[in-house]
Amino acid sequence: MAEQRFRKGDHVSWASHSGRGRGVVTEELTERTRVSGRAVDASPQQPQYRIRNDHSGRDVAHRPEALRHES
Repeated sequence: MAEQRFRKGDHVSWASHSGRGRGVVTEELTERTRVSGRAVDASPQQPQYRIRNDHSGRDVAHRPEALRHES
C-alpha cells in the first residue's frame, strides 16, 4: 500500500476514543518536536502531521497511516 501524503489545509479524520476526530493539517513534521506537551518522534523517513482539532481547537500529531482524507 502506498504511503499517504497530506498537505497543509487538508481536512482529515482519525480514530479516537470518542469516535472519529476531525481537523485540518497545519504542517508536516520531519524532526523530533513537541506538540501540546508531548514528544513527537518524526523524521524525514517517518513524518507526522500537526493537526488543529476541529472540536477542541488544540493541536495534535498523527502518523499518516492513522489519517484519512475527508471532503
